[in-house]
Amino acid sequence: MYKRQVFHAGRVAGYAAAGAAAAATMQGLVLASVHLSALRPAWVLLHVFVLAWGALLAVSGRQPVWAHRVGRWAAARLRPMTRSAFGVLAAGALWVAMPCGLLYSALMLAALSNGVLEGAAVMALFALGGAVSLLVAPWLWQRLRSGAGLVSQQWGTRLAGAMLAAVALQALWMDLAHQIKIWCA
Repeated sequence: MYKRQVFHAGRVAGYAAAGAAAAATMQGLVLASVHLSALRPAWVLLHVFVLAWGALLAVSGRQPVWAHRVGRWAAARLRPMTRSAFGVLAAGALWVAMPCGLLYSALMLAALSNGVLEGAAVMALFALGGAVSLLVAPWLWQRLRSGAGLVSQQWGTRLAGAMLAAVALQALWMDLAHQIKIWCA
């Protein structure tokens, strides 16, 4: 039980740091875009990429093979670290680097927040909500799978992909159709 608590504390810290970094990066882009209009095509291209990634997840219902390979590679490197409390904490903090469409959707939301502290808070709350899910989900998953067979492993990935694509579409719509810079608060 102690390892779980340390792991989730690391996860919250890692997610909060990523949220702060995303918000700070976005604020930097805002400042740069005021003075450099050449960033606008890069911003649109980023949203096109995010839209494509979300659509891929929503349609296929699974992460691409290369993302699974990255995850397996990272897990193999992290497993030896988890023999100490500090290693478990570090593994939790590095969890933010795992490929996950829902996580990237939350990071996009954190990036659009009003500041670094707000971005960190968005991701910390996302991590806390995720901790509840990560603790309850294995038990619930076993119950549902042994039941009527109504649950497919792909539904979560499809939902995360659809949400990611929706955020990207909204950003593209606001930026291209309405000429509104969505990162301005």
